[in-house]
Amino acid sequence: MVTMNKTDRVHATRELILTAAERLYAEHGVLAVSNRQISEAAGQGNNTAVGYHFGTKADLVRAIARRHSAPIEELRQRRLTEIGGSTELRDWIGCLVRPVAEHLATVGSPTWFARFGAQVMTDPSLRPIIVEESLSSPSLVRIVDGLYRCLPDLPADVLAERTDMARQLLVHMVAERERALAEGTPTPRSSWHGAATGLIDALVGLWLAPVTAHPNGGIAAGGAAVRSSVGAAARSRGSARGGGRSPRDKR
Repeated sequence: MVTMNKTDRVHATRELILTAAERLYAEHGVLAVSNRQISEAAGQGNNTAVGYHFGTKADLVRAIARRHSAPIEELRQRRLTEIGGSTELRDWIGCLVRPVAEHLATVGSPTWFARFGAQVMTDPSLRPIIVEESLSSPSLVRIVDGLYRCLPDLPADVLAERTDMARQLLVHMVAERERALAEGTPTPRSSWHGAATGLIDALVGLWLAPVTAHPNGGIAAGGAAVRSSVGAAARSRGSARGGGRSPRDKR
C-alpha cells in the first residue's frame, strides 16, 4: 500500500478541485457554481476546501487557466521555431490556432477547458484574468506581432475590429467542438487537426477580407500608422486566440 505524505495529499486534493471546478464551470457557467458544489464534486467532505486551497473564485479561475497555459505555451514556442521569420499570414494564424487544438487532442475527450474559457470570457468580472494570463505569454505576444506585420496596410480601426472578431471565432468555435464531442453529437471535422485547419482557413479569410470605405469616402490611416500601433495593440489584445496554404499545414 502506497502512503502519500502531506505534500502529495495537498497536491492530489488541489488537482481534484481544479478538475471538478473546470468541468462545472464549463457546463454551468462560473457564477452558477458554488464552492460547495465544487467540493462535493471533488469528493471533499469539507465544504471550505476550495477556499482553503485556492482562496477566492478569481484565484481558482486563474489556477485553472494556468493549469493549461504551460503546455499550450510550449506548443506555441515550437511552432514559432518552425516558422522563423515567415511573412505568410497563414503561418502566424496557425501558431495561434494549432497549439490549442493539439493540447485538447492530447488531453483526450471529454475536455472542458475550451468551454471553461468561453464561459469566463463572457463574464465581465473574470474576463480580465484570462486577458492578464494571455499578456504574460511571450509566445502569444510574438505571434500577434508577427500576424500584424503581415497586414501593414490594414487600417488601425479595422485591425482592432478584426482582432475582436478573430478572438470570438477562435474561443467559441473551439468550445462548440468540445461541447459536441462531450455530448457525442456529430462534428463537421473528424479530428482536432482538421478542425484547426478549417478554423485557420476562416481566419485567413477574415483577416484578408476587403475593407469597405467609411461613409465619408475615406478609411482610417493605414500603413505607418498601423505599424506604429502594432506593439501596443498586440499587448492590449493579447487574449486574441487567432495567403495561400502553407506547406506546414499539411503536417
